[in-house]
Amino acid sequence: MLYFSKLRIFTILIASLFFLFFTLSNFTKLDDSFFNKKINLGLDLQGGSYLLLEIDNKPVITKELQNKITFLKTYFKDKNINIFNLKIYNQNSIRFETDETNVELIKDIFVDKEESVNPFYEKYKSHQFDLENQNNIFTITLSKYGIIELKNSSLDQAIEIVRRRIDEVGTNEPNILKRGNDRILVELPGLDDPMRIKNLLGKTANLTFRFVSKSTEAEFGTDLMEFEDGSESPVYINKRIILSGENLLDAQPRVDSQTNETVVTFSLDRVGAKRFGKATISGVGKRFAIILDDKIISAPVIQEAIVDGSGQITGGFTFQSATDLALLLRSGALPAPMNIIEERTVGPGLGKDSIKAGVLALIIGFSLVIAFMIFKYKIFGLIANTALIFNLFFLVGILTLFEATLTLPGIAGIILTVGMAVDANVLIFERIKEEKAHEKNQLIAFDSGYTKSRTAILDANITTFIAAIILFFLGSGPIKGFSITLGVGILTTLFSVYFIARLLTSLYIVRNKDREIKI
Repeated sequence: MLYFSKLRIFTILIASLFFLFFTLSNFTKLDDSFFNKKINLGLDLQGGSYLLLEIDNKPVITKELQNKITFLKTYFKDKNINIFNLKIYNQNSIRFETDETNVELIKDIFVDKEESVNPFYEKYKSHQFDLENQNNIFTITLSKYGIIELKNSSLDQAIEIVRRRIDEVGTNEPNILKRGNDRILVELPGLDDPMRIKNLLGKTANLTFRFVSKSTEAEFGTDLMEFEDGSESPVYINKRIILSGENLLDAQPRVDSQTNETVVTFSLDRVGAKRFGKATISGVGKRFAIILDDKIISAPVIQEAIVDGSGQITGGFTFQSATDLALLLRSGALPAPMNIIEERTVGPGLGKDSIKAGVLALIIGFSLVIAFMIFKYKIFGLIANTALIFNLFFLVGILTLFEATLTLPGIAGIILTVGMAVDANVLIFERIKEEKAHEKNQLIAFDSGYTKSRTAILDANITTFIAAIILFFLGSGPIKGFSITLGVGILTTLFSVYFIARLLTSLYIVRNKDREIKI
């Protein structure tokens, strides 16, 4: 029936005020962390940078093969199986030879699901490596699923490090997402300095400490490396790594009080401090190179032993470059180099234009709908328009409560909600007209109109809601923004139609039950 109890009316009033408050909180500032919620503007509205990064997994595969060679040497030695000529073959395989008496044994080991030498993935029903055998020569190559697992692992690690670097910069509401198994999408709304972020994300930040070779010519066990700032000629560096970034606990930019020079101070964990102490004790008078991504940052001469596990990096830094280097060292090294394959920057001016265009479209659509409803249904059109206003308050209030990100497609979803909300009222009013044609009691006719139109309205809205769910789970950023506002709009539409509009309709009908009501 059209009857509403006082409890129901009170509940509707409280819910309306609750969401109205959150809607208005977008235009006010409160100190309370719960009530100070706002809708976040997306990249297309606020301006900012869009970066698509691709991981170069070749070094990851090479490192995995190198680690596998070390493992195989130890494994076969423990098993008393003689192998020789163990090496990387064609950059993506490992080849080794064995005695003819061991051929069948090695085959059995590599296909055994319980053996650790060739892990078996239950979810793929496949081993990590594929094995080929010709006489007594074996070639093992990463299987299709072995490469997938390796790429997924490096992608997860890269996303975590990218997130740390961006969080350290303090970017507001970054959006970091997987794209396939070797790409990362980074959206940074409101970013003022996109070049700085590009430099931070483009560096692997692989830190090593090595001694500078006394030789001025190439020899076994050395690499020729350049200084990052070009202040000195390239020098030969020993390949033996004394320390790596994995031993780093913290790094901070500082100003040296004695030289007034900007430096990066660092502290090491217990293992790193022990190694660093041994290296500096035995290396007094030698040059100790600090290398980042195969470039020498600095190569100071060790004046005295450093045993407290701390030190500093010099290199003619500005405070900004020292801050960025410390950030890179704290966040850790990427598992593999990353390349920026797509880049877009949206200026704040263009974002403001998008907001103006979206709001203008909403106002025009809203005004036309209001005018049509009043012209077509008179007082009931006014009731539908009132419910429509409440509907928008509910929609914006819910988005604010969950601090959702609003994009231009999201505004399109709100505009579509306006049309769909009115569509439900049109169905109800047209059904009421049909009921009044053969029902003398007006109260029953109006109540039947709401009841009998419910199935059609629910069917239409549920199917659209299902489509919104599919768009949310299968779509990318802008599509998700549209699906969220559309889905929430469907829920608020049903509430505003069957609670707000129906309540206002019942109040009007009850007060005018003694006269003929036209619709």
